[in-house]
Amino acid sequence: MLLTIPNVLSAEQLSLVRDKLNAAGDAWVDGRATAGHQGAQVKRNLQINEHAPVAIELGDLILAELERHPLFISATLPHHVYPPMFNLYQGGMEFGSHVDGAVRLVPGSRAKIRTDISVTLFLSEPDSYDGGELLVEDTYGVHTVKLPAGHMIVYPASSLHQVKPVTRGTRLASFFWVQSMIRDDAQRTLLFDLDSAIQRLNQSGGDAHALVQLTGSYHNLLRMWTDI
Repeated sequence: MLLTIPNVLSAEQLSLVRDKLNAAGDAWVDGRATAGHQGAQVKRNLQINEHAPVAIELGDLILAELERHPLFISATLPHHVYPPMFNLYQGGMEFGSHVDGAVRLVPGSRAKIRTDISVTLFLSEPDSYDGGELLVEDTYGVHTVKLPAGHMIVYPASSLHQVKPVTRGTRLASFFWVQSMIRDDAQRTLLFDLDSAIQRLNQSGGDAHALVQLTGSYHNLLRMWTDI
């Protein structure tokens, strides 16, 4: 499932995040520092050192917003969320076609996270840079994504994806991964569709008995498929 989640950050939060990233100085490092063997060969960008105080501060800000974002919760059913990271593309920087590593070690701990879902939160307005589109391939073809600042895209981490070269301006973004309670993307999509229908019926005052049955089916499927 490839889904846009709008308005994750407010205008005030975006301004704060961009100011701190623009002032991060030596915290910006070669993006290949955290890339696997395959990714390092096609990755040309900068990213904030995962252990830098600014990365931790801004990552916590994003996580706090996601914890109370109903669409993010419904779509990803998160079990663990990797601490958000931050990257920068400018002057022709790009990230060629690749698949994210399946398992990542959480910085500062011995915990590991299975990367079921990849997430990109756009921090720069799309008219402030040329290029920089996120291309995601799935069974339905190639999807081109370039969202307004504060909007986020979630998609299966198993998808081939790339970031096209940025030929003007600077593209700032946050990226991270989610280990979902539901490992299988098809099952997760079915639960999301069912939950969305239940919410719409609730809002429209649908048949109360049918709503109870549908809600029961949702939770029984969740109980059947949950991996925690």
